Amino acid sequence: MAIQITPSLLNADFANLAGEAARIPTADWLHMDVMDNHFVPNLTLGAPVIEALSKAADQPIDAHLMIADPDRWAPQFVEAGAGSVTFHVEAAHAPVRLAREIRAQGARASMALKPATPIEPYADLLPELDMVLVMTVEPGFGGQKFLDLCLPKIRRTRELIERTGGEIWLQVDGGVSVETIERCAEAGADTFVAGSAVFGADDPGAMVETLRGLADAACRH
Repeated sequence: MAIQITPSLLNADFANLAGEAARIPTADWLHMDVMDNHFVPNLTLGAPVIEALSKAADQPIDAHLMIADPDRWAPQFVEAGAGSVTFHVEAAHAPVRLAREIRAQGARASMALKPATPIEPYADLLPELDMVLVMTVEPGFGGQKFLDLCLPKIRRTRELIERTGGEIWLQVDGGVSVETIERCAEAGADTFVAGSAVFGADDPGAMVETLRGLADAACRH
């Protein structure tokens, strides 16, 4: 299980996103949080910013859509250059159709779950997906405290993924740090979003490698 670190630019300097991406050259992806002030109580960036950054950064972009009506808007983010597009199942009207459309346009399709949303009702959707994102905080704001109550859901999601036999990544997002990443990896996650832990560090690039090492060691136990 290859470990991937996807730093969240929500905690970066919005005035210099290309420069911030250059500070984390070993990051596997750049995680971009798109919020619309409807699905979540915050407003961030949209497709034009992702389009600009996709041309300026070396890393591919992982777009996390915390928005209402992703069925309508998600394809625009593929067109803007995102290599992976995550929609919230709580907001999608036709998640299978949406996942297939994202894939058909050439991006990886991912489904996100809020902390209180169980994975089991969506087990049959897994073959349509390239990644599942288990939120370990309530979506909307960076810097929140990790919710340990999500760990059993990460384990159950990993079990369901293993049963499908597919190459589906399991991502966690929210409060991921040197204090919490090992627990997430032990529970079965392999892809980690870290915002304040990375960009709050003196050397963000070194922190990416520290987090990768901790998760990798936890997976091997």
